[in-house]
Amino acid sequence: MSIVIYNTLSREKQPFEPLDSERVTMYQCGPTVYNYAHIGNARPAVIFDLLYRLLQREYPEVVFARNFTDVDDKINAAAAEQGVPISTITERFTAAYREDMAALGVGQPSLEPFATRHIDVMIGMIERLIADGHAYAEQGHVLFDVTSYENYGNLSRRDRREMIAGARVEVAPYKRNPADFVLWKPSVDPQPGWDSPWGWGRPGWHLECSAMCAKHLGETIDIHAGGQDLIFPHHENEIAQSVCAHRGKPFARFWLHNGFVTVEKRKMSKSLGNTLTVHELLRQHRGETLRYVLLNAHYRQPLDWSEQVLEQARRTLDRLYAVLRDSLQRWGVLAPGSVPRTFLAALQDDLNTPRALAELNRIAKALANADQADDAARLGGELLASGDLIGLLNQDPNTWLAGQSAEVDVDLVERMIEDRNQARATRDFERADQLRDQLSAMGVVLEDSAGGTRWKVVSETD
Repeated sequence: MSIVIYNTLSREKQPFEPLDSERVTMYQCGPTVYNYAHIGNARPAVIFDLLYRLLQREYPEVVFARNFTDVDDKINAAAAEQGVPISTITERFTAAYREDMAALGVGQPSLEPFATRHIDVMIGMIERLIADGHAYAEQGHVLFDVTSYENYGNLSRRDRREMIAGARVEVAPYKRNPADFVLWKPSVDPQPGWDSPWGWGRPGWHLECSAMCAKHLGETIDIHAGGQDLIFPHHENEIAQSVCAHRGKPFARFWLHNGFVTVEKRKMSKSLGNTLTVHELLRQHRGETLRYVLLNAHYRQPLDWSEQVLEQARRTLDRLYAVLRDSLQRWGVLAPGSVPRTFLAALQDDLNTPRALAELNRIAKALANADQADDAARLGGELLASGDLIGLLNQDPNTWLAGQSAEVDVDLVERMIEDRNQARATRDFERADQLRDQLSAMGVVLEDSAGGTRWKVVSETD
């Protein structure tokens, strides 16, 4: 079975056929490095890491670029607030992003281009757009003229007039059309800037990805990936400027977009105080647990994050590792074998990770019930190979199971128990029960006695 993926551009699943079967090209919009990545940022990193792994099984060369946006107004604001150069901010959070994604089992892409290292490429692309009548300079800005590209809106399926009416576009005197977007804008101290034919300034965000993609992967690429929130305006604008800069050549043949992550059924936002950074989550949970949760829903569907879902993932991984441990003790060495057809078929069907994880658990159950050495060796090999492909079960089972309690934040548990005791003292039994349920979801069992409340961590293997 060949790989089939859902193409946002066509709104249907299509067999994946690269332009060149000897060299597949793929680009993912990476992070803007001004703060720690939240769990919503981690979802595309994990999903498209998996796609990269799958493609590498099928094709001799896959060139995968994931960029770093290291010049942006949010970075400028963070640097100004702290009184430091933007490089201090970007270097810190680039390192943090790499470290946090590695903890989730996300491998290194082929290339990690930085926006600030491609200013000359961006200026060259702008000059071509101006020369061909697709962009214009005004008051130190250069803007793309959306009326010059007749297919503007094809990706997001929006009529241009509706986009202008419904989008939050900046109304500025230097724009010919409210929907025209910035390719270059002026900089004033202390904002970073570069010399250009239009004065001292910096590139627009949309332009950065188009320029880096063309530089490293070519004018037409096989796959462009990112979050659903990027379809409009970012990816729509990327298509317009890339197609026009390259004299009508298609920009990307397949567009993949992952769904949003919510927290307890609510959108993540600073105002709600529910923005979960990977950096903080890793203090309480192992990276493999977080990865399992991110793979547990189909990538195009919404994913709701909760303590209950985390606990379920941890218990499932405990059970899988326990099966491997028990099989090692009973049958001896287990070596990776071949990925079973059913598991591979699930991933080849538009990265159907829920079905793949169900297959993983099915293999583990069969291994636990194996009563012949040959069957155990085959099933153990399939379990390890499948886990390796999807980025799970890479640890020593004994090490994983010995560290079960490491996922519980002792200080947090103690504070929650103290809050529960206070609730009980004030006869707020509803609140007390809520706290007990939350602790139970974390794998913490309470034992109330005359001498106080004791607690312990349990798992399904206890």
